[in-house]
Amino acid sequence: MDIILLERIGNLGSIGDVVTVKDGYARNFLLPQKKALRANAANKKVFEANRERLEKENAERRGEAEKAGEKIAGAEIVLIRASSNAGQLYGSVNVRDIASGLEAQGHEVDKRQVVMGSPIKTIGMHDVTVALHPEVHVIVKANVARSDDEAELQSQGVDVLAQMFEDEQREIEEAASENKIDPNIEPGEIPAELLEDGVSTPEGETTREALIEATAPEGDEETPAGE
Repeated sequence: MDIILLERIGNLGSIGDVVTVKDGYARNFLLPQKKALRANAANKKVFEANRERLEKENAERRGEAEKAGEKIAGAEIVLIRASSNAGQLYGSVNVRDIASGLEAQGHEVDKRQVVMGSPIKTIGMHDVTVALHPEVHVIVKANVARSDDEAELQSQGVDVLAQMFEDEQREIEEAASENKIDPNIEPGEIPAELLEDGVSTPEGETTREALIEATAPEGDEETPAGE
């Protein structure tokens, strides 16, 4: 379908441009939202007769959006959510959450102005675009955390997910060091030092039994059958 744009539309054109779009996009979005007119002879005459007024009104709206954008740009919204240990949210953060967070800070933003390719599903700092006008876009920060303390750390630039991973790795290494167990060894594998130095075989035991006893964790003694 051929249409006349009444405002700038990303990837299509600017006000007054005649472009071709899919019928569904025109009927379901552009025409109902009054962002375009059907490009027939009658509408072209109407548009040309009102072009100057339309361009003036667009410039005024753009100016208002730019002023609002100066206040909103860089705003940080803290959203406390439950998540798994891996940082995956039990749920998600959507456009309504972002709009509500901005409104709570005194900014007038409609959820339709929040541009998100997909809902946020992990904790962390996320950039979100707010389209205040077809020609005025600003970026706000969505600080998604599990607690206020965690949100404060993220606000200071700490990568909480990376820190969680490092802490877990450190705990594993410390536990392995305390137990003198190589954290990279596969279950059932004989430590290299035992292979190199050999294992003494007490009288009455086979080499296999001695190896099992030597490699068993402390306190993991085999319980005799029947006990």
